[in-house]
Amino acid sequence: MNVGHLLEAYDAQLRREAEVLTATGVSQDGPLVRAVFNRGGFVTYRDLGGLTGEDLDDLIARTIAHFRDETDVDEVEWKTRGHDEPADLAERLVRAGLVADPVETVMIGEASALAVPVEVPDAVRIRRLDPADAGFVSDAHRMSAMQTTAFGGGPSADDLVDRLTRTADLSEAWIAEVGDEVVCAGRLEVVPGTEFAGLWGGATLEPWRGRGIYRALVAARAGSAIARGVRYLHSDCTAMSRPILERSGLVPVTTTTPYLWRRHPQA
Repeated sequence: MNVGHLLEAYDAQLRREAEVLTATGVSQDGPLVRAVFNRGGFVTYRDLGGLTGEDLDDLIARTIAHFRDETDVDEVEWKTRGHDEPADLAERLVRAGLVADPVETVMIGEASALAVPVEVPDAVRIRRLDPADAGFVSDAHRMSAMQTTAFGGGPSADDLVDRLTRTADLSEAWIAEVGDEVVCAGRLEVVPGTEFAGLWGGATLEPWRGRGIYRALVAARAGSAIARGVRYLHSDCTAMSRPILERSGLVPVTTTTPYLWRRHPQA
């Protein structure tokens, strides 16, 4: 698989407009797209148009002022990628008061290479949550609670229910359960107008890790993506999940680091 080709496809198809499709408000300043999602702000771009030095500092300052003075968001994420120019962008964001979150790796792979049989323990059942089912809201709450237990965060149950019902044609949630216990979960998010769908929110309870369950959940989502006409799957993954996704067939193409501005900085 040609990593350069995958990175070109990523930059062309998954940056800017594709990242703000569900935003409640969108505006633009030069190369930047500024978006609002409920109480959160988001900054993205395909490239910075060659801006450097004071011109870039001015753009960063205007962006902070926009969210501070013209919106009521509590937090803004400026999403950088490891291959972005200029090389000192991160330093300038930090000087402006933004704080870096942990670096994640952008992984991409052919969906067809991931949709393969994976053995899991006999007691494990993998299924997609269906908003038409009577137990859908309860399932979403169980999924959200498991993700919070597994890695201390994730969409709230209410946000998950809203996403899955409002954009059912693009969003899927999958769980692996043993009896009534959700032990692994993840979402599939189709990006309309592109060849991509994203794998998000993957989490497995610690006692159930290392048994192939997460890889099986990746395979199930890959099969669903193929049925929707998707060619590529992508994910921003932590150091913990990267080896699993690599074994599943995704390859690293770049890194991504969120830089956060908070209206009320944490102590």
